[in-house]
Amino acid sequence: MIKHSLLGILLLVLFPLMLLAAEVENIRPQQIGNKILFEYDLTGDEEAEVTLTITVKGTVYTQDRLHLEGDYGKVKPGRNKKIYWNVLQDFPKGLSTTFDWELEAGGKQFKDPVTGMEFVFVKGGCFDMGDTFGDGYSDEKPVHTVCVSDFYMGKYEVTQGQWKAIMGNNPSYFKNCGDNCPVENVSWYEVQEFIERLNSKTGKKYRLPTEAEWEYAARSGGKREKYAGTNDNPDNYAWYDSNSGKKTHPVGQKRPNSLGLYDMSGNVWEWVSDWYDGNYYKNSPRNNPQGPSTGSARVLRGGGWYNFPQVVRAASRGRYNPSGRGNDVGFRLLRTP
Repeated sequence: MIKHSLLGILLLVLFPLMLLAAEVENIRPQQIGNKILFEYDLTGDEEAEVTLTITVKGTVYTQDRLHLEGDYGKVKPGRNKKIYWNVLQDFPKGLSTTFDWELEAGGKQFKDPVTGMEFVFVKGGCFDMGDTFGDGYSDEKPVHTVCVSDFYMGKYEVTQGQWKAIMGNNPSYFKNCGDNCPVENVSWYEVQEFIERLNSKTGKKYRLPTEAEWEYAARSGGKREKYAGTNDNPDNYAWYDSNSGKKTHPVGQKRPNSLGLYDMSGNVWEWVSDWYDGNYYKNSPRNNPQGPSTGSARVLRGGGWYNFPQVVRAASRGRYNPSGRGNDVGFRLLRTP
């Protein structure tokens, strides 16, 4: 908590409500005259959209309603970025109460420097999870409201080349497909070992997505989408039984959903972190559900190259022994802000 006195009439108490998106770091707020300076560092490889939001007595003031100057909007990575807020221009009589601030960088992508894996920022929110079209399986019911926090989702499924870079081997059945094809034939436990080694090499915090995060991302941020990117024929968005030729394909050849995520329907099933329970939706918590605490099978999502359209729907749920392997089972990663 930082307390300031401004011009003898203005008492400011800043509570950092939420620091979202990992690219904004080391925020250093301070009062300078009748302004508040938010100094920060912006990490990452590419230009990011930086936004500042102020909340006073429950009223949210987005940056288009504030008198700001400095490094907001499109900002290039670097240290000692500065945003000045002229408080008295927005509150001419002074501000004698507390306020919250939120500074974030979103709407961008970043690339892991060790593996080259690309990630897309996904703004959190609430959505109706499950069989919203009424043509799914029993374990997709009941439809229930779920809210997830911000995260970064892998733009593509983890590839054979990326697996080899970390693990030094290639367990895939479809090796001839090449380094840019999804790694498959990996168990849930082997994926955990991959993540542990990756985090050790990169210093980042990668993990598998939860079921809720996966479905929210597949459905372009919780939209009412039957497949990842479309409600119509999935041919342009997914490799599945009628177009795959009974094999995997290099990632990113089909169309992405509106978040820019590829192959979330089809190509290979994707491990997620949750234990499987066919009745879990009846008891799922609203905020960031993590799945059952125990179980015998882990959840798979997205369907694979041999499945028919019903199975590659965004709401479809699969399950598999966590020690099991299959030539249609791979994964993608998530990074937590």
